[in-house]
Amino acid sequence: MGLFDYSKEPRRDILFMDIKSNYASIECVLMGLDPMKVSLCVMSHADNSAGLILAASPTFKQVFGKSNVGRSRDLPFHAETRKFNYKRWYDTATPNIFGQVPPPDKAYVDFIEEWAKNTYIVPPQMSIYIEKNVEINQILATFTSMSEVHTYSIDESFLDVTESLDYFFPTILDRGIKIDLLAQKIQRKIFRQTGLYATMGMSNCNPLLAKLAMDNYAKKSFNMRSLINYEDVADKLWTIPEMTDFWGIGKRTAAKLKTLGIRNIKDLANYDPDRLKQIMGVMGVQLIAHANGIDETTVHDPNIKKSTSYSNNQTLHRDYDDQTEIETVLKEMGEQIAVRLRKSKKFATSISFYVGFSFMETQPTIKSTKKIDPTNHTQDIQNLITREFRKLYHGGKIRRLGVSANDLTEVNVKQLSFFDVTDNLECSAKLKEEKIQDSVDMIRNNYRFASVQKATALTKGSRVIARTNMIGGHSAGGYEGLD
Repeated sequence: MGLFDYSKEPRRDILFMDIKSNYASIECVLMGLDPMKVSLCVMSHADNSAGLILAASPTFKQVFGKSNVGRSRDLPFHAETRKFNYKRWYDTATPNIFGQVPPPDKAYVDFIEEWAKNTYIVPPQMSIYIEKNVEINQILATFTSMSEVHTYSIDESFLDVTESLDYFFPTILDRGIKIDLLAQKIQRKIFRQTGLYATMGMSNCNPLLAKLAMDNYAKKSFNMRSLINYEDVADKLWTIPEMTDFWGIGKRTAAKLKTLGIRNIKDLANYDPDRLKQIMGVMGVQLIAHANGIDETTVHDPNIKKSTSYSNNQTLHRDYDDQTEIETVLKEMGEQIAVRLRKSKKFATSISFYVGFSFMETQPTIKSTKKIDPTNHTQDIQNLITREFRKLYHGGKIRRLGVSANDLTEVNVKQLSFFDVTDNLECSAKLKEEKIQDSVDMIRNNYRFASVQKATALTKGSRVIARTNMIGGHSAGGYEGLD
């Protein structure tokens, strides 16, 4: 076994719940379809080639070989016509020994087109997804207190059921049996009330093992449940086939570990912690602990992130090649960042933005970061972004934009320059603008952000009104906010 004495480790009974193909499953239920049998995907902006696939049913993933997130242009069929995507085939298929890509087999083309015709492609309805999430949390609260539930994402939650097991199953001694029975009860209640399938990772030890049980075993289990305890580390953790299938290890970390001779989780679990700490710092020690199944966190640990930046990113619904339209959207994003700064009483000392070109363009993404005097003033931020954009942009179709305010400071550390206090006219104008900003912010807080807008919001390229109808950048209820 590894480097740890498990007898000294505290134990808590933890469930990790994941709603299977959440958004797609909800859409299936709303349409009266079985989420496990129908081919369906939730696609934002399905009317263009850059449509984003947000979720897909298990059948869709199996037939088309796609994960939850992707672009419609990467599908083996065209979303708008449901015909075979020959371009993707010739771009991605393996060439033969002569360096040529053979045409697709007719039976395969017919298979894809037949499934495509019977596939539902629906727009996102984020407000409904959030309502379902609230409903599921209310169900979870009937099995343990809300203080014992930690929401991990919109469709995933940790539950500490240590105190609940004896309440629901007082006569059963084996805690592994108890937690499996409780997970089964939760699955059935969620299905009866919502029609959704829940996958359950379980551990009588800690949250990490419950998460790994769900990710690597429960999703492949016929009953969608799996249990991992300290006693199972060698058999269930060290045998995970890919390093990147382990929580917290991405491609870059896996590549770095490989250079050290660490090719699997067992190698990591038995590596010299002092040496890995020297190379990777505290993260190296944590990785070794996780590889041995050790996790010191609990579902009660507050997830407090100290904000050092505010960002606003969006993928446009079409290609923009008119510079005035692009600048309009950048200014709108800059204004939204400034509003967030003022609301949190923060000042930015650095502003960044990026402009990404269309898929068909070959130009590299435009990026810029500039240090500034502390500000949360809308016009200051907009002027900086516009000035730098005009220096760097020389034409081309734009599809992605991002603006961020960085290196935030508290409002009470803002310093006025010598010129601010001596130039009465400039200072007076600044104070007048700030009073107008405060008034507009107050109206927006009471009557929605879109209640007060500049005239540019009515122009062709503006996105500010359309995006107020969205949640998390996606449609709240099927409306994409087209121009």
